[in-house]
Amino acid sequence: MSAEKKVLLPSLVKKYLMAGSGLILVLFVLGHMAGNLQFFGPPEMINAYAYHLHHLPGAPVSLWAIRLFLLLCVGTHIAMAVLLVKENQAARPQKYAKQGFRKADYAARTMPMSGLIILAFIIFHILQYTVRNVPENYNETIGEATFEQAHGLPPIEYFDVYAMMVKGFSNVGISIFYLVAMALLCMHLTHGVASMFQSIGFRNEMWRKRLHTLAVAYGWFIFIGFASIPVSVIAFGHGKAYLAEKEAEWAAQTQQAQTVQLAQADNFKEGR
Repeated sequence: MSAEKKVLLPSLVKKYLMAGSGLILVLFVLGHMAGNLQFFGPPEMINAYAYHLHHLPGAPVSLWAIRLFLLLCVGTHIAMAVLLVKENQAARPQKYAKQGFRKADYAARTMPMSGLIILAFIIFHILQYTVRNVPENYNETIGEATFEQAHGLPPIEYFDVYAMMVKGFSNVGISIFYLVAMALLCMHLTHGVASMFQSIGFRNEMWRKRLHTLAVAYGWFIFIGFASIPVSVIAFGHGKAYLAEKEAEWAAQTQQAQTVQLAQADNFKEGR
């Protein structure tokens, strides 16, 4: 029975599935970072980016299809990694397994624990910036902002993502959690990019150091890109003046709306 299973999914197929899903996730992380770095432009830039991202052709179906595809890639990557580790442990003698453990780098040996921390961060990150209800209900505390469209189209009022990011990263605890998670993620990426080439047979002795250097450089590049956002808010107060101005504006709008509602209620009572 085990032989039949091996025929159905050979080791080479598992390696290609792991490498392919890993490459998709690596490219997604790069694209996600590029989108987030628009935070350093005018507030209208990242607000327009968020609006167009949530209004892709076919949205919301297309957006959820992309999310489910990425989730499938994560699941495939983890499943193939587990199967390959079990396969390698079963195929080699115990003494080589111990020797391999000693030679394995820190990222490889701590992947299970750091992977759980990253998973917890992803869940928190989605609740905070996608669902917008952790650690507070941003749908109630953050208002809308206006950004101009190209080709003479009318301006759009949309949820102020820039202000939400500033407010979120102003929380020191959240920013520290974000930095720790990004460090662990980039440690995974460094190990994963190098292992990806090895899995598909491209990591020979001649290219070993070069590919390891490339993987480390990529990991640091991603970490610096993501980390620069919370650091800019905590250490340099980036965007806080904008947030204070918008919060005062939204508070005035709320007060005005409440005044109008009270006036309408009084008029209704007088009419009766």
